[in-house]
Order: sequence, then structure tokens, then C-alpha cells
Amino acid sequence: MAHRSGFVNIIGNPNVGKSTLMNAFVGEKLSIITSKAQTTRHRILGIVNGDDFQVILSDTPGIIKPAYELQSSMMDFVKSAFEDADVLLYMVEIGEKALKDEAFFKKIQNSKIPVLLLLNKIDTSDQAALEEQMQHWQTVLPNAEIHPISALENFNVKEVFERILELLPEAPPYYPKDQLTDKPERFFVNETIREKILLHYKKEIPYSVEVETEEFLEDEDIIRIRSVIMVERDTQKGIIIGHKGSALKRVGVEARKDLEKFFAKQVHIELYVKVNKNWRSNSQQLKRFGYNN
Repeated sequence: MAHRSGFVNIIGNPNVGKSTLMNAFVGEKLSIITSKAQTTRHRILGIVNGDDFQVILSDTPGIIKPAYELQSSMMDFVKSAFEDADVLLYMVEIGEKALKDEAFFKKIQNSKIPVLLLLNKIDTSDQAALEEQMQHWQTVLPNAEIHPISALENFNVKEVFERILELLPEAPPYYPKDQLTDKPERFFVNETIREKILLHYKKEIPYSVEVETEEFLEDEDIIRIRSVIMVERDTQKGIIIGHKGSALKRVGVEARKDLEKFFAKQVHIELYVKVNKNWRSNSQQLKRFGYNN
């Protein structure tokens, strides 16, 4: 049987369920998920292997109009997703009418590669609203195949995956068959800690934070991790730490539990907080954290 391989890139506005879908396809939690916009900052690959296929899925940041340098770098990841896709998954949710950036939307309309428009969160809708949405998207994106899904409830996810396999070109695998992602372990440590910060802190705090893992030592029975939470101002440092360190401790405990599941091993984690003034607008700092590459 011929072997199929290819890049399947997921794009859409913030909070439409891209990361939930990616994790559902892969069967592992590779992308962090919260109800806050801009949870995903990087382009994250998840690799699904079978005897005769390799699907390289790509989760991307939600499309926004950039307000500062970090957001511009995030949109560069989205641009790159158009360049190497064999299949494009354009994800929208019930009630949405267009992308937040017209130039990206025109790229989808003019796409020469297959586009699957995934109408997500249909479990929150009724039949009349669904039919109205299907009609709208058939009109504005006649080049796309429309698939109603619920990534959260796993409805129609298997059927979409089977359609993806049909659309992939015949090709050998691009990655070793036992590889799950392109990111190193430290990346998932950083993202897990950042997810807990997104969940527990409000306003600007989660968006002012970057996490850097300085130490990742793996023994037979335990992984020892030391990570630094970067903030932009001294006042933010105090908020992250909390009264007598209680807020920081909660982040550490919850991150450790998730990481022990992810690595299937005992984890010891130490967290520190440092001020790194205006890192979101500093191109050198952004490069250090894996942006602007």
C-alpha cells in the first residue's frame, strides 16, 4: 500500500478550539488549553503515525492584529503555516463570520491546496443556526469543504481525520515513526507552567509572562526541573508569588501533577520569578525565547 505523508496546518481566530482539535487528533496534550485568547504562542507540531501514513499536524496562534513585537512574531508562525501546508484546516466556531485579519482570509479564499473548513462547537448550537452558518461559509469560501464538528466532544473528529488521509500526497515519512512532536521536553515544561498562570491570574499578568526552564535533569526514577517565570515589572513579580509564596506554590503543584502524567515519571520542580523588563518588545529577548527565528 502506498505511504502518505504531509503537513496539515490548523488556523483560525483565537479560542475557536484549534489546540483542543490538535490534542484530539494526536491523543496527547501537546498544546495548552485555556479560555483566554492567545494561549498558543508558538507553532507546535503533533505527529500521528500509522503503518501507511504520517500526518504532521500544526497548531498555530490565533489570528489577531498585532499590537507589539511578540504578537507580530506569533503572526509570523501563522504565515509560515500557509507556506508548507498540504492540507489547510480553517477552524471557525458557530456565530463567526470572518477572520480577524482580512489578508489571511484572502489567502484562504485563493488557496491552491485543499481547505477543510471545520465549523466547531456545534454542541452549543441548534440545527437552524448550524444550517445558516453552513450556508454563509459555502458562499464566502466556495473552495472549502465544510465539516461540522465538536472538538471537545470528539464529534466528527475521526471522520475529518479520515478525509485528511485521503487528501495527503503519497510520500515517505518526514520524521521517525516513534516521534510525537518537534518540540523538546523543556518546551512542554514551560508551556505547562504558563498554562497554570493563564488559569490563575487575571488581566495583563498572563500575557506579560514567559517561562524558561534552566535545568531538566532526568534520572531513572525522577525528573528534576528548575524553571524561571519572567515578568515585565516588579509589581507583577509580587502578584505571581502571592502572599507568603502561596500563589507560586499553587502553580508549581498543579504543573508538577500535569508533568508527571505527561512524562509518566515522578517530577520535582522548583520555580523562581525574575523581572525581565519589556521582554515582549525586545527582539533579542524574543529570539532567546524561540520567537523571531
